[in-house]
Amino acid sequence: MAAVFPAWVVIVVVMSEAAVVMSGFPATLKLERSIPLASHELELSRLRERDILRHGRLLQSSVGVVDFPVLGLYDPFLVGLYYTKLQIGSPPREFHVQIDTGSDALWIGCNSCKGCPKSSGLQIPLKLYDPGSSSTASTVSCSDERCSHGIKSLSSICSGSSYRCSYTFQYGDGSGTSGYYVLDLLHFNKIVQGSVDSNATAKVMFGCSTLQTGNLTTPDRAVDGIFGFGKQSLSVISQLSSQGVAPRTFSHCLKGSDGGGGILVFGEVVEPNMSYTPLVPSMPHYNLDLRSISVGGQVLPIDKSEFSTSINRGTIVDSGTTLAYLADEVYNAFVGAIKNFCFSNRAPCSFPGKSMLRNN
Repeated sequence: MAAVFPAWVVIVVVMSEAAVVMSGFPATLKLERSIPLASHELELSRLRERDILRHGRLLQSSVGVVDFPVLGLYDPFLVGLYYTKLQIGSPPREFHVQIDTGSDALWIGCNSCKGCPKSSGLQIPLKLYDPGSSSTASTVSCSDERCSHGIKSLSSICSGSSYRCSYTFQYGDGSGTSGYYVLDLLHFNKIVQGSVDSNATAKVMFGCSTLQTGNLTTPDRAVDGIFGFGKQSLSVISQLSSQGVAPRTFSHCLKGSDGGGGILVFGEVVEPNMSYTPLVPSMPHYNLDLRSISVGGQVLPIDKSEFSTSINRGTIVDSGTTLAYLADEVYNAFVGAIKNFCFSNRAPCSFPGKSMLRNN
C-alpha cells in the first residue's frame, strides 16, 4: 500500500526463528512514521553512510553481515518494483535483479535466452550472463546433492537424457522462466565488527535463464533477473548461511518517497524498540497472522474466516508484488471505511491508480 502511504518500511526476517519485524506494526495495521517527513528527510546516500557506521551496533553476527544496495520506486506508474545490483563471475559482471521475498531462487537471463528483453524502461543496461566467459563458472549436474534438494522442493528438474539440473518457474501473473543451474562466484560487501570488506566472495547456485514468457518479456520494467529470498535451501541467503558466510537473517528497508531505493542486508537486527510479529510456521511463504484491520481507531466488522491461513490462502509479505491485494469482503470493508472516514472529517480522499485491488 505504499502508493497510498509513502514511508520507510523496514522488513527483517529471521528465517531460523520465523519472525518478521516491522517498526510500529501491531496486528491492527496501525501505520506509524519513524523517519522524519519528506521535508526533513536525509538524503539516501547520507542514510547509507550512517547505517554502515551503525552496522557494528545494529547488526551483530559472528560471521558478519552482507550489504546490497536497493534501487527502484513504489509508484506502479513509474517503476513499481525494487531491485538491487549483483556482481557475479570472474571477472565480475554487474546485473540488476528484482528483490522478491515471494520466490526462492536467484536466476539471471543467459546468453542463449529466448524472450529476454533487450532494453529496459528503467534506463538500466540489460546484460546476459555467459557461463563460458567466467573462469569460475560450472554447470550443476543432476547428480549434485543441491539439485536433489531442489527436486524435493520443486525448485529443480532432472528428466530424460539431460545431465544438467534444470528448472521451470511460473509466477502469479502468468509469466514464467526456465533454464538450468550453474555455480559461480558472487561478489559482495561484508561488514564484520564495523569494518567493510568489499572483496568478499562465495560460490552460489543460481538459474541461467534460457526462456522467458509473459510479462518477463516486456521491456517496460525489465531487469536482468529475480533475486528470490524464500525459505528453501536454494535461496542465496540459505546458501550463504550454510557456508558460514552470513547469518540466515535478512533486513529489507524500502523507501516510499519519490526518491525510492532502500537498504538490503543479510544480518540480525538487535536494535531496541522494535515491534515483532511472528510468522506462521510450516508455510511456504512469509505468512503473517493478520487478525483485524482498523481505520480511524475502529476495528472493521470483517468475518475472521477471511484472515484464516492455509497453504493456498492467508496474508504474506511479498516484496516482488507492487500492489496490496485484498479479498473482496476485506477490500470492500477497508475502502468503504476509508471513504467514510474522509467524508466524516471533510478530508480529501483519493486512491491514485487504484493502489489496492481485489484479490480475484
